[in-house]
Amino acid sequence: MSNLIKIGIRPTIDGRRMGVRESLEEQTMNMAKSAAAFIEENLRHINGARVECVIADTTIGGVAEAARCAEKFKRENVGVSLTVTPCWCYGTETIDMDPHMPKAIWGFNGTERPGAVYLAAAMAAHSQLGLPAFSIYGEEVQDASDTSIPADVQDKMIRFCRAGLAVATMRGKSYLSIGSVSMGIAGSIVNPAFFQEYLGMRNEYVDMSEIKRRLDREIYDHEEFEIALTWAKENCREGKDYNKQPMDDARKQQDWETVVKMTMIVRDLMQGNPKLAEMGFGEEALGHNAIVSGFQGQRHWTDHLPNGDFMEAILNSSFDWTGIREPLAVATENDSLNGVNMLFGKLLTGQSQIFCDVRTYWSQDSVERVSGFRPDSGFIHLVNSGSAALDGAGEARDGEGNPVIKPFWDMTAEDANKCLEATCWPPADVEYFRGGGFSSNFLTKGGMPFTMHRVNMIKGLGPVLQIAEGHSMDLPMNVHEVLNERTNPTWPTTWFVPRLTGEGAFKDVYSVMANWGANHCVITYGHVGADLLTLASMLRIPVAMHNVEDGKVFRPHTWSAFGQDAEGQDYRACQNFSALYK
Repeated sequence: MSNLIKIGIRPTIDGRRMGVRESLEEQTMNMAKSAAAFIEENLRHINGARVECVIADTTIGGVAEAARCAEKFKRENVGVSLTVTPCWCYGTETIDMDPHMPKAIWGFNGTERPGAVYLAAAMAAHSQLGLPAFSIYGEEVQDASDTSIPADVQDKMIRFCRAGLAVATMRGKSYLSIGSVSMGIAGSIVNPAFFQEYLGMRNEYVDMSEIKRRLDREIYDHEEFEIALTWAKENCREGKDYNKQPMDDARKQQDWETVVKMTMIVRDLMQGNPKLAEMGFGEEALGHNAIVSGFQGQRHWTDHLPNGDFMEAILNSSFDWTGIREPLAVATENDSLNGVNMLFGKLLTGQSQIFCDVRTYWSQDSVERVSGFRPDSGFIHLVNSGSAALDGAGEARDGEGNPVIKPFWDMTAEDANKCLEATCWPPADVEYFRGGGFSSNFLTKGGMPFTMHRVNMIKGLGPVLQIAEGHSMDLPMNVHEVLNERTNPTWPTTWFVPRLTGEGAFKDVYSVMANWGANHCVITYGHVGADLLTLASMLRIPVAMHNVEDGKVFRPHTWSAFGQDAEGQDYRACQNFSALYK
């Protein structure tokens, strides 16, 4: 647990002694303690552990104490920096100068001492030095003795810390590319400069033949395989075989064994497995330190061997034969850019992510024409070949009985069982997957808040993020079946309605579909667009389209120096400051 990223709290103070500093010591340190307690209560790491805060040993009145704080933060593995103060301090002498660490300052809104003056001076210093920082300042005046954190400050503080923790957690980890480019999909042309310069990650590569080698040479935990296969047989019911020549039982048994082994092998490739060292495979036991991966699959693998749908769906879910556990992020078709959004969503929420094709826009007229039913609005059919996390069925419930996707640490065995019961596994469509396998199939419950998001690479511009908040919807089952049967009915389906603004890309549902930049997206449970905006600004990734309310947009303070059109200033600021690690 000691190597987990920590959040550093920097209590800065007026350096003048003989009365001024002494009068502020207790209030300043209490601000730091209040911030630390609030953060520790409300944030978790992606493994479920509570986030730990580290407070500077003393208040910081000048550069010497700032340097001592920086040294402590290095020793303590601090990855996010939050400065707090109720008073005037010396701007450039007290700010955090680490160019790669996400940073914010909370200036106390009080009348006794000018915390707002320091906040403004420090923001000017950050801007002039090229170190973008977030400004946190409460709307209402507080008394000097008030140690509470106002609601508006809480919102900004937790949003900053959540996004900053995501930035720090990614740094130094790997994207593991298993195979190469799938069917000419641009996102599976893995761009190492993007990962290294924008995300601080490294790229690892293995050929898909490495999976075949481990299958043939039995480089996996044999005892675990027996447990996993038994679990799959008991919990993964087979669905309808739509093939003209149905698979026989012997072929299906063989495919089940293969896809279960593939699941274990890809997990081991990402994370390593000490059991392999006991078997004499020390190199394989190490893994690739991968926080996200992608599997090419089509077509070099799937034309010959069982597809990766079971492997991807189970690894992306928050449970398997070991019980409830942290979901992985494995992108189908090695779409590394969608993999990045799976990672973003997971880091921000702790939840399993749903990988989708942005398949079809259905207008009200089209639905009525083919089914006789007229929906209240148009919608988008989100569906992929079975890699979506099983949590996406929406069978877990909150305290009021609403369908949800929970952070994995809140999942129960009952939640997992219901998701498994709602999913069937039809034999793979051999027109797509000549090598066989199984695809997951479920229907997402309606009424769930979702955020659809995607990074695209634009030549001459770089990475650009798209965000669309909305909700899933229910259709009458007979209408669902009519629409679903028009595409491949063996795959999971989410009927998605974006929230419209009446303008631009969100004028109507068709416009959202028409402006989407790629064939894939990720949907994350909840309306997390504001968190994604904050995260993107930290990484210097501009946002091309979003429907987040203006009041929730939280970016570094210096963005306002780049004009007052929020979208344009984002592009100009990101271009000016360039990639975080460039």
